[in-house]
Amino acid sequence: MHRRRRTALTVSAALLTAAPLLAACGSQAHPGAAAIVGGDRITVATVQGQVADVRQAQNASKQAAQITNQSGQLGRAKLHGLILDRVLDKASADAGVTVTRAEIQQMRQQAVAQYKGEAGLRAAVLQERWIAPDQIDAFLREQIQLTKLGQALGADPTTPAGTKTLGDALTKASEALKVDVNPRFGTWNNQQIQLAEYKAPWITQVTKPAQSAAEAGA
Repeated sequence: MHRRRRTALTVSAALLTAAPLLAACGSQAHPGAAAIVGGDRITVATVQGQVADVRQAQNASKQAAQITNQSGQLGRAKLHGLILDRVLDKASADAGVTVTRAEIQQMRQQAVAQYKGEAGLRAAVLQERWIAPDQIDAFLREQIQLTKLGQALGADPTTPAGTKTLGDALTKASEALKVDVNPRFGTWNNQQIQLAEYKAPWITQVTKPAQSAAEAGA
């Protein structure tokens, strides 16, 4: 895989950062909602559905016990990712960035080659990123969005100035969307682009050399 694509795939652990499993009901203000983003509901059922897909894939793995134990905070990781999806979409739209199906397919082909087959890719992202097979394309789309957004903004995330530029764009998008998280699940920090008390400087990791999931905080 080309170095840039390989890095985007392997170092964005913070997009899937861990936190306690979500409960099964929403607040009185937003019944059944884990969060409201841009006026749209992210339901608890949606989050639980993603968690269930990952658990099903983990249970089918030869390393089921190990990888399940390592992902005990899967629920909030999925909520974080669902909110981040919408923030990235907003920032990308503001910058005129789009991602095509062909680009996703191309990156998947590169990832399959990197991991020596589809089975290798599925096993790697399941263990390192808590991603079920049907969630891989969405994950790859995020990586492409981050790369293209940085390019559109003239931001090099390997430099402090580039990191700040990219972060400012995401913060602006996040503020515009007025992210409202059910208080049972925490609060959203517009400046850090993450759920409160969640330490993951993911923007600065976008183009750093590959590192293990443990080193990245997954």
